[in-house]
Amino acid sequence: MRIYLDDNKKELASIICNKCKKEIKVENGIVKEGCFCGDTQFGYFSNKDGMKYFFDLCEECYDKMITEFAVPVETEEVKELL
Repeated sequence: MRIYLDDNKKELASIICNKCKKEIKVENGIVKEGCFCGDTQFGYFSNKDGMKYFFDLCEECYDKMITEFAVPVETEEVKELL
């Protein structure tokens, strides 16, 4: 869950993990630790037609979630971090 300082959602104040409620470190609007940001919109042929979902997970909750996958996530090393 993201909390913003302004109504335009431009200035990020804090992030709370939607699963465990841990506060993820944010300084001056910059996320300072691992955070998974889920953002998806369901379309036709689902039970959630037209619904958009947003959530954030701390790195620990993300790690726990992916260990339950029947097919492992794909990974790739990134040379430059943005």
